[in-house]
Amino acid sequence: MVAILQKYIDQFIDLPAEELEALINSIEVRSVDKKVRLTDVNETEKHLYFVIKGLARKFFYKGKEEVITQIAKEGELISSSVSYFSGVPSSYVVETIEPTTFYSLHHDRAEQLYSRYPKLERLSRLIITELFLQKEVWELERIRFSTKERFLRFMTDNPDLFQRVPQKYLASYLNIKPETFSRLKHLLRSKKGSDAPYLK
Repeated sequence: MVAILQKYIDQFIDLPAEELEALINSIEVRSVDKKVRLTDVNETEKHLYFVIKGLARKFFYKGKEEVITQIAKEGELISSSVSYFSGVPSSYVVETIEPTTFYSLHHDRAEQLYSRYPKLERLSRLIITELFLQKEVWELERIRFSTKERFLRFMTDNPDLFQRVPQKYLASYLNIKPETFSRLKHLLRSKKGSDAPYLK
């Protein structure tokens, strides 16, 4: 399991063995069933979650509607980040989609690590920057591209998720009406037939 975390860290920094060991010794490995809420509305987020195996989503309520803003798979981070970094109660729910195993790092323990290990603090800043950039790109794409373009781009980049994630979740994440999502899926299945296994 450490290998997937090492691969993620290597994208950002060459972390000395001592600091990697300190990080590993500070994180908890947790396994939970599907539809388990890791964070709920009005709770203060205390953890960062790194998905080892499984899927999780982050969403907020707009009236009774669930609006999904993130779907995290293996090798990705998820948390109610505004709450985690500011200490304010969360406006989001973080919930597993599949039975999920993840690394969990408590906020207080992270701060202790940053004060002791400079490269871990730098790693944190680089990850925060990357997450910010990803969020800005995604917000731009939701406005810039048409419904069909958003569907096709996501399908091309994440074909596995079309098998693993309920259609209503994908429609919410892509900001596409469920009936429109179904129509696009049907059109592509008809056009590509057996060459598109992720649309079956």
